[in-house]
Amino acid sequence: MNVLEVKNIEKAYKKNFPVLKDLNISIEGGKIVGLLGPNGCGKSTLIKLISGILQADKGEILVCGEKVGEKTAAMISYLPERPYFNPHQKVSELLKFFAEFYADFRTDVAEKLLCDLGISVNSKISSLSKGNKEKVQLILVMARNAKLYLLDEPIAGVDPAARDYILSTIVGNYNPEASIIITTHLISDVEQVLDDFMFITYGGKIVLSSNAEEVRNERGKSLDAIFREEFKC
Repeated sequence: MNVLEVKNIEKAYKKNFPVLKDLNISIEGGKIVGLLGPNGCGKSTLIKLISGILQADKGEILVCGEKVGEKTAAMISYLPERPYFNPHQKVSELLKFFAEFYADFRTDVAEKLLCDLGISVNSKISSLSKGNKEKVQLILVMARNAKLYLLDEPIAGVDPAARDYILSTIVGNYNPEASIIITTHLISDVEQVLDDFMFITYGGKIVLSSNAEEVRNERGKSLDAIFREEFKC
């Protein structure tokens, strides 16, 4: 069974102006997949549809064979594009909240990752830099033992020195039977961890979808270079 099935999905915010139209995606377990495309092409909309934050106008989404709803909410660990924490909370309070709210949350894993990145559990969110807030949010998401991880621009505000560690953390600390979808415009930074990728353009059309290593070998170029060719102005 695939972890994710997206079948003939359509979504429009304005009548006759679909953000996504007739979109079909299948993702196996144990895959890290890059959902790559220009701003405004529907990447974040798709992530929100899968997570259940938005509802599709047409089509069906299945997570581990279940329609999006209460059951799938427990299987999905979602990282939104922007931090949403209460700035007056301490990191330790967030750990406690996640542990109480999510049965699959691994506090020991979160504490180790925070320590490795030099972030104190006694820090208030308001005292953290933008990059450290994003690190905390990503750690909380990846410390869950989920079936599907949805990461919307997970390293956009993180300093380059920390990106390699964070990406290796993604690979090393998630359920190997689960899958990860990463949306990002920093393709050169994330392509090292991708198993598969999808180039998505306006209207939710997939213009190229394949195994990352196979395409790099076939074309003799990085995914970043191929992306620039596909979407050049």
